[in-house]
This record gives sequence, structure tokens and C-alpha cells, in this order.
Amino acid sequence: MLGRLPNPPPLTPVEFKEEMRRGAVVVDARTPPAFGGAHINGSYSIWLEGLPAYIGWVLTYEKPILLALECSDHLDKAVRYLVRLGYDNIAGYLRGGIEAGYDSGFRVEYMELSSVHDLKQRLDSGDNVLVLDVRDENEWKEGHIKGALHIYARQLESRLSKIPRDRPITIVCNVGHRASLAASIHLRAGYPNVCCDILGSTRAWRARNFPMTKEQEMKAL
Repeated sequence: MLGRLPNPPPLTPVEFKEEMRRGAVVVDARTPPAFGGAHINGSYSIWLEGLPAYIGWVLTYEKPILLALECSDHLDKAVRYLVRLGYDNIAGYLRGGIEAGYDSGFRVEYMELSSVHDLKQRLDSGDNVLVLDVRDENEWKEGHIKGALHIYARQLESRLSKIPRDRPITIVCNVGHRASLAASIHLRAGYPNVCCDILGSTRAWRARNFPMTKEQEMKAL
């Protein structure tokens, strides 16, 4: 049984910025499309229902957490998910959401979004795009886009050196959630040209009978 849950305070954009300056980490728990449309610079994209599975991939217990939410009604669920995993150092959430931050002059970023049709067209045209597949090993072995580089999302932050900075990157997973997290990791690390295929990802690729392979030629070591 959980005891009394923390009650993170709503923070004004000024207060939110100050917590960031002190070292707090921003977790954007909105949907990947919302994250792509605009998000706070340096935030991780982990949609609300993905917090239990993926928060431990990128956060330590030492740093305070700041939340960017779709709406304040999501706060209780987000806090429950975090506390169950031992993340009880929640400094607060952005009052008024991303829109409030945007209106207050927050530094925001955008993430280019892609569909499988966009990606197929780029590959067919000989574009120098690098496809990064962040699914797990078993998913990768079942079939992937030919020429893709494979690095599991959970291992990505420790293996960014495997990924070139001088090529455009399109990130795929199964349906798009892990791809959004992976894209946020790249953006935090300063990668300049990152695109996230959240509009169906490899599931949509397969559904449209686009070619897949089981070759391992671009698997990262």
C-alpha cells in the first residue's frame, strides 16, 4: 500500500525555470504528437501511461522531477506512477501547461514528425537519412527497415556516440512512443536534424507491405 502521496505544487513559468536552473529534470508526460508540436527545451518525452515502464530508463533518483502535463487532471496519476517506482522527489508541475510557458517566453523546441509514407519516399529517393530503430532485440529480429541502425531505447543515452551528427535521423519503434522518447534524448544531446516517425512507425510500415528485412548489417555493437 502506498502512503500519503506527495502533492507537487503548481509552478509559474518563472518558478519552473528556477527549478530547472537548480538541476531539476523535466518530464513531458503529454502525447508524442503534443510533444512534437512544442516542448520545453531539454525535456524527456514519456507519455503518461508510459511512465511506469520507461521512467527508469532515463532518470536517476537523485534529481528532482518537473512535470509538463496535458492537463492538471493528470497530476494524480503521474505522481502515483512515479512514487510506486521510488521517484518521490517531484518538485512541481507547470501551471497552465506548455501554453503558459510559451506565452511567458520559455525556450521551446519542436520535433519534426514523419509518417511511413514520408520515410519510404525519402529512402526511395536516395536521401542520406539514417533510420534508427529503437525497439528491443526480439522486435528487431522479427523484421526491420533495410539499412536501419538498431539501438534499444533503454540503452540509447549511453550509446549516442554510435550515432552520427552529420546525417538527418528518423527514429522508429513499434507505434511511436519509444521513438518520441528517443528523439527527446537526441534533442537533449544537441542533435540538429532529428525526425520522429510517431505516425504508425514500423507497425504502419508493415501494414502497408513496405519491405522489411532480417539482415543484421547495421546493428550497433
